[in-house]
Amino acid sequence: MNPILQKSGVSVAGLLVAGGCALGPAMAAQAAPVQANPTSTVERGGQHDRSAERILGIDYQAQPNFYYCGPAATRIALSAQGKAVSQDDVARLLGTTEAGTPSALDTTRVLNELTGGGYRTTEIRDAVARPDQVEQLRRDVLAAVDAGRPVVANIKGTTVDTDGNPHSYEGGHYLTLVGYRDGGDTIRVADPADPALGEYWMTLPKVANWIAERGYSS
Repeated sequence: MNPILQKSGVSVAGLLVAGGCALGPAMAAQAAPVQANPTSTVERGGQHDRSAERILGIDYQAQPNFYYCGPAATRIALSAQGKAVSQDDVARLLGTTEAGTPSALDTTRVLNELTGGGYRTTEIRDAVARPDQVEQLRRDVLAAVDAGRPVVANIKGTTVDTDGNPHSYEGGHYLTLVGYRDGGDTIRVADPADPALGEYWMTLPKVANWIAERGYSS
């Protein structure tokens, strides 16, 4: 069996499966998507040097319910590429149900269907990302963002951003990586379950370990 579609203790889900999306504290009282102003694209320094920074402009919307993180994160990625698609339409394409969005294979498939291709799925199979997996994520984020393509990541667990704010999704979650700075040492996250912040910075190793045992579309 394809290891992407197999995980011990999970019957229908797989290695990359979210199995539902937990709402952040600010999201629990949020009934409808909220929209933020698109972030302007910024680039400083030479490409991929330690002073390089790029943030893609997006049309942010929060997820409207506990299981729409996959559609919301995918829609955010599409908005940076000029694709105006509703979360409901994306959910239908992804096969999203109240159990969540099946896997990063599905976000890759739908992103390619709607953008004409270019995305691929990468697994981080280990419980903790190895150094080479961290560096692969860096390369993938840099290449995707430089090409104008946000990355959609399937994550699980608890970590903190660079401002010390905790983000906890023990049941699994999808979010969008929309930029980088310090040559990719720090990643810009657009989080559809946290409209109070919307976007925040997180160090590369923490993002990689968040993705551990799951995968991402880049």
